[in-house]
Amino acid sequence: MSDQKPRDAGEERPVQWREGNYTVTRSTAWSAPGCHDGCGVLFYTDDSGTLVKVEGDPENPYNQGALCMRCLNLPEAVNSPYRLKYPMKRDPSKRGQDAWERISWDEAMDTIEEKVHYYQENFGVESIVAFSGTGRETWWCTSWYVYTAFRTPNMSDGFLTGESCYNPRMSQMGLMIGDMCVADCAQFHELRYDEPTWEVPKCMLIWGNNPIASNADGFFGHWVVECMKRGTELVVVDPGMIWLAAKAKYWLPIRPGTDAALAMCFLNVAIEEDLLDHDFIDRWCWGFDEIAERVSEWTPEKAAEVCWLDADKIRAAARFYATSHPAAIQWGVAVDQSYSGVCAAQALTALWAVTGNMDVPGGNVIARGAYNTNLFGEAALHCVDPEVKKRRIGDNAYPFRGAGLVSDSALGDEIIKTLETGEPYPLKMAWLGGTNPIANMGAEAPRLRRGLLNTEFCVAVDYIMTPTIMAVADMVLPVSMNSERDSLRAWWYPMRAINKATTFYEAKSDEEIGIMLMNRLNPEQSPGKDIYEWYDFALKDGPGNYADFDWETLRKYTALWPKYEYRKYETGKIRFDGQPGFNTASGRFELYIPIMSQFDLDPLPWYDDPHEGPISTPELFEEYPFVLTTGARSYEFFHSEHRFLPTMREFHPWPTVEINYDVCKEMGLEEDDWVYVENHRGSCKLRVRPCKGLNRRVVRAEHGWWFPEQEGAEPHLFGTFDSNINNLIPQGDVGPSGYGAPIKCGICRIRKCSPSEVADSLTSKVITEGVF
Repeated sequence: MSDQKPRDAGEERPVQWREGNYTVTRSTAWSAPGCHDGCGVLFYTDDSGTLVKVEGDPENPYNQGALCMRCLNLPEAVNSPYRLKYPMKRDPSKRGQDAWERISWDEAMDTIEEKVHYYQENFGVESIVAFSGTGRETWWCTSWYVYTAFRTPNMSDGFLTGESCYNPRMSQMGLMIGDMCVADCAQFHELRYDEPTWEVPKCMLIWGNNPIASNADGFFGHWVVECMKRGTELVVVDPGMIWLAAKAKYWLPIRPGTDAALAMCFLNVAIEEDLLDHDFIDRWCWGFDEIAERVSEWTPEKAAEVCWLDADKIRAAARFYATSHPAAIQWGVAVDQSYSGVCAAQALTALWAVTGNMDVPGGNVIARGAYNTNLFGEAALHCVDPEVKKRRIGDNAYPFRGAGLVSDSALGDEIIKTLETGEPYPLKMAWLGGTNPIANMGAEAPRLRRGLLNTEFCVAVDYIMTPTIMAVADMVLPVSMNSERDSLRAWWYPMRAINKATTFYEAKSDEEIGIMLMNRLNPEQSPGKDIYEWYDFALKDGPGNYADFDWETLRKYTALWPKYEYRKYETGKIRFDGQPGFNTASGRFELYIPIMSQFDLDPLPWYDDPHEGPISTPELFEEYPFVLTTGARSYEFFHSEHRFLPTMREFHPWPTVEINYDVCKEMGLEEDDWVYVENHRGSCKLRVRPCKGLNRRVVRAEHGWWFPEQEGAEPHLFGTFDSNINNLIPQGDVGPSGYGAPIKCGICRIRKCSPSEVADSLTSKVITEGVF
């Protein structure tokens, strides 16, 4: 641990120093391997420049020296023999083969430039489609250079059906508030828990996520534990007995996919028992009477029947949240990942408003990037011709998304149809920026492989060889990892710098790749001649930005914290016109969203049961009698990453499915038995983990599995379809707005594998026969 003393607030800190035989570099962890956070770290490098140790930075208030095991294990990842060292290409006729040859960066850029110009001139800029993964700088950087250099409107997530990761929640918050809100665990204050204006939440409602394992979206999960130490009590909504559920005052093991019903019931209890902040409702809200009428039918008794819960426990939990002041809601992707995901988000957003927890200390507070810095790549969308933008894939099918009210991207559910049919126009070139959709992000995984093979030219940017790259790419560009780059981090507070500590062969950062592309293909609209001019632009000159410092200044501090204020809606600190209120059409907090009606969408929350399950398809449920939920986070992995690391695999060697302990006994299943998890779409093989804290009718399967230790060339493809739960998940069963999809509420059956089936390769069958 560093021997430096804690610094005073706002004090400049050394970026690099010697400590014994090591050079120590102060930085921020936001890079491959992926992460949603931005914790302060200390990189220890030896005299050869090799990263040998990572520790948490005790002087960084964000994480206060604490780190998850993914950061602690960075040296193993950075120095892994699986790393990609050089740009490589292969003949398109040899896709699926391990037939790569090393090329120079100049050759790679020359080829890309030639191909982009060819497709732009002969098929239109829209014939290029790009995908971005999660983590790293891909979340903002890839969009910047795709819109600027390629000028295509078709930038998308990696086939994430219904874009069911935060987008449904952001869409509703964006329309109801005009801003995003997060649970307040003092993370917006440099003094953290000693900040005098902050209050400890009396209740924290943990809904559909496991923050300690996931550390999701700018939220370091251990903050919940710190709040618990200071008196916070929990209500946990989760189908499984996670650690936080075991410590909770109330645990509601919900039937997966019924979140909207339970959220509306919480609202109903608060309204029926008059546990409301009438002053906030009367002065600042729009549509209270309408939403009150809508949720009136959702009594605890009705919700209990739908959600497989106890009515009295629902009522008690809802009452506890509504009477605790302040109270905060910390939610996760389970809210998004159902057909009615946007409605669950709308109801929960309304809940914290009407109970008096909107932008108050210890409640759900408005979150903007520090210094209002807009690093979202969508800020570069102006580089796309407006007439071309009208041809963006998915806009016609889902006009609400196409209006750009919240998100401005092409929809993966429609892109896969276009790849398959060539309608409304052919997609000739694909760009994969830090995404591994075949192994992780897209549903109907075998279908995605077939669709991407219909492109003529495919480039991937990554740090290891993945199943997706091996299957469909013609060129791969090696990307640098966290300790090997200079960069920015601003989601949400503070503004942070990533300081380079070492290099790895010819790997380059996402920003370096982006700058090369922009300066070659569209230099007039490039934000700078190098990455540092780009960062200065992002800090000071981007849309709405008002930082008064440059990147070089930021790196000297590593993190800078602007002062945070509460109840900003009262003082005109939210609206662009400086008036009190919210950034909405009415200027009020819109519990009823009028603009939804313009797209033939319901302005109020509603509930639709999962399209496959005990209520919607009872006969099919008899054949597949388990509700299948997937996507639960683990401490070792970030989605499909980290499977190549020996330490992580020692902790977590195999993909598992959790099944109720008594059900396992009845089925003759023991721990670590291989079973088929299967439904009418496909199957995969997982190992049994008996679980006492799980409903008899629910199973929880892990996602993101592939096996880097296996042969990469087809038909093996790192065993990517063998244990891929996305074989069973539908692509395109999305909500009426285009947001929300049943990733966490499918159906399945469990069948024990015979000895011969354990050795069978589902991947080989999919590739050679097209079937499971």
